[in-house]
Amino acid sequence: MSEHAEQKYEEFRETFLEIQQEVSKRIVGQKEIIEGVLICLMTGGHALLEGVPGLGKTLLIRTLHEVLDLKFSRIQFTPDLMPADIIGTTVVAEDEEGRKFFEFQPGPVFANLILADEINRATPKTQSALLEAMQEKSVTVAGQQRELDLPFFVMATQNPLEMEGTYPLPEAQLDRFFFKLKVEYPSLDELDLVMERTTRREMPTVDKVCDGAQINMLEQSVRDILVAEDVRRYALKLVLGTHPEAEDAPELTKKYVRYGSSPRGAQALILGGKVRAILDGRYNVAREDIQAVALPSLRHRLILSFEGEAEGIDPDDIIQHLLNEI
Repeated sequence: MSEHAEQKYEEFRETFLEIQQEVSKRIVGQKEIIEGVLICLMTGGHALLEGVPGLGKTLLIRTLHEVLDLKFSRIQFTPDLMPADIIGTTVVAEDEEGRKFFEFQPGPVFANLILADEINRATPKTQSALLEAMQEKSVTVAGQQRELDLPFFVMATQNPLEMEGTYPLPEAQLDRFFFKLKVEYPSLDELDLVMERTTRREMPTVDKVCDGAQINMLEQSVRDILVAEDVRRYALKLVLGTHPEAEDAPELTKKYVRYGSSPRGAQALILGGKVRAILDGRYNVAREDIQAVALPSLRHRLILSFEGEAEGIDPDDIIQHLLNEI
C-alpha cells in the first residue's frame, strides 16, 4: 500500500477518534451508540435511534453539531406536521418597486445535520417527505429539484414504549437508515456521572474538530478499503440467510421471518465493516468487522411473520442465530 493511502487512513482514524472523544465529554457511556452514529455519518448514511426519552439522543446530535462545523436543524415530528414544514414552500414576495414574484423559502431539511425527533409521530405523507432527501440528497418542490448541501445526515429517534398516536415507519423508509441503534438505560455509575455533569452551572465544553469538506473527503477514503472475496461473500450469505425462501436459511428464519433484508443491508455490512477495519488499524475487512455491525445493519430490515409477531420474537435473536450458524 502506498504511503499516501496509509496517511489517508491514519487521518480518518485520528479524526474519527477525536470526534468520538469530544462527543464523549458530554455524552456519558453510550460508546457503541456514538461509534454507530459516526459510522453512519462517515459513510454517507443515516441513523435511527430507538430509546425511551431522556437518554441523551437529542444532546448527542447537538454536541455533534458543535464538534463539526456543520449547519444543524431539528424537526419535531407531530401528527399535524405537513411535508411543506420539512422541505419548504414557494411563497409570493414583493420587490422594492411593488412587483410580485415567487420565492422559495427553504425548510429545515436544508441543513447538514438533521434531528428528526420522534419520527414515527408524523403521518406517512409527512414521513415520505424525508425519503427523497435521504436517498437522493435532494428535494423536489413545485416540480423543481433542489440539491442539498453535503454532508447530509439524518438522525431520527423513536420511542419504543409510547405507541398511541404513532405511525409505524414504512419499510421503504426504514431501509434508508444505514443503522438502527438501540439506546440502553445507563448503569448506576453512568447515571451518577450524568447527574454530576448536567446539574452544574455549565456543561462541559467541546472543541471543533473538522468541517463538512473534510467529512466528505473522509467518506470517499472509506470506499477505497479492500474487501476480500470470501469476506464479501460471507456478508452476502448473512443477508441471504434472513430470507425465509433461501435454500440455506436457518430454521429460525423460515419460521419467524416474512421478508428478509434488502441489498442495502449488505451495503451497510460492508461499508460499516470497512470503517471498523480502519479504526482497528487494518486496511482490509475481516469477518469480525462484518459480525460487529450485523445487528445495527440488519435488525430494522427484517419483517417478521405473523407467528414471529405473535410470539414477540426479537429480530436481534434471529440475526445472532445467523451469526452462530454461518
